[in-house]
Amino acid sequence: MYENITLFQTSGALSKYASQRQAITATNIANSDTPGFQAKRLSAFTAEVDGRIQRQTRAGHMSLSPSTAAVSETTTGISPNGNSVSLELEMVESIESQRQHQRALTIYKHGLDILRTSLGRR
Repeated sequence: MYENITLFQTSGALSKYASQRQAITATNIANSDTPGFQAKRLSAFTAEVDGRIQRQTRAGHMSLSPSTAAVSETTTGISPNGNSVSLELEMVESIESQRQHQRALTIYKHGLDILRTSLGRR
């Protein structure tokens, strides 16, 4: 029932995106001292959603799966051993992923509250 409401699709997609972003950050941290390892980043979630909304022709055609988010390697700040992982930047990425996941849960919870209130089940 809830999967057909765009608000819940968006919050679910944001949650999945935050999970993917956290997994990539964990991989980067785990390889922070691997010679030649290039840190990876996901493209921005807003760009993913905006692109899909602009191409939407009918409500049934919109899919908010973040699985197509582009993963790119960073080449800035390469150390002498060829590694481009910055632990400080990875900490910031991890915190931002946590915030995105919390934001997704908050959106989902408020959506449920609105539905319950409209049905008189509060």
